[in-house]
Amino acid sequence: MVYKFRIISDEADDFLREIKIDSEATFYDLHEAILKCTGYKDDQMTSFFICDDDWEKETEITLEDMGQSSSEEDTYVMKDTRLSELLEDEKQKMLYVFDPLSERVFFIELSEIITGKDLDKAVCSRKSGEAPQQIIDFDEQMNTNSALDLDENFYGDEEYDMEDFDQEGYGMDNENPYDDKY
Repeated sequence: MVYKFRIISDEADDFLREIKIDSEATFYDLHEAILKCTGYKDDQMTSFFICDDDWEKETEITLEDMGQSSSEEDTYVMKDTRLSELLEDEKQKMLYVFDPLSERVFFIELSEIITGKDLDKAVCSRKSGEAPQQIIDFDEQMNTNSALDLDENFYGDEEYDMEDFDQEGYGMDNENPYDDKY
């Protein structure tokens, strides 16, 4: 069987990749196919997450064994887990975390299951748009973000007035709550 995956990003509207891969391939094979068709480097601790219909994470498949064998949850490693072990239905949803520090992801859907065919290696069957930058430099991100606007809308209440804020001690009548009174 061949699985056809549709991959999109919420960062780049015109980004789309479709990958066809054998159902007996591993998640690592899919990981490598994603890196190849996006031009990303293989230097991040990426993960897949099997999701429910609302894109809520359910099962994680990690790049490396994270040594969490004491937990009651099953642990899955990309190189040891075949796609067919965890994916059975068309429209199955997954997330691929390609930038773990910023938690940036691709949205992946198993768009078609093609029976009666096999593939030796993954094929990028459709490619449009540029992939988002693989890693966002944290310092660069902080410099490009506008300064926090702490107006009344920040506090969730347009009626909020900074003048009402007690600068002297949060309404504690100048008592030090850390004084030991005993």
